[in-house]
Amino acid sequence: EDSLLACPLIIDLVLIAELSERISLKREGEAEYEPFNSVLSLLSYMLKAPMVPRGTPVVNALFAQRQCLINIFRACLGLPAENQMLLEHKLQTPVAESSKRAAATTSSPNKRARRA
Repeated sequence: EDSLLACPLIIDLVLIAELSERISLKREGEAEYEPFNSVLSLLSYMLKAPMVPRGTPVVNALFAQRQCLINIFRACLGLPAENQMLLEHKLQTPVAESSKRAAATTSSPNKRARRA
């Protein structure tokens, strides 16, 4: 009987993992799109103990985990986030490393002609 009760949960886990595999995004100033980290902390909403990538804050609050999941899907639709997304911790490259690269690429001035 317990395994029958777990079936909807397992289906939801598989669906969210599959959707997360298909999502990629590009940071401002970056040239290429980047997928989510392989440690899907999004799934922590449906699991007991959240597993997060190194350097990521652990969120144990059920509402915050649910809101993060909702905001990720809102972002996929082009809707603004409400709160608790922590998107910077969902990518494969650490935030500090990508901001250093972005700062290096923006330090060289890019001249563009303006049209009136």
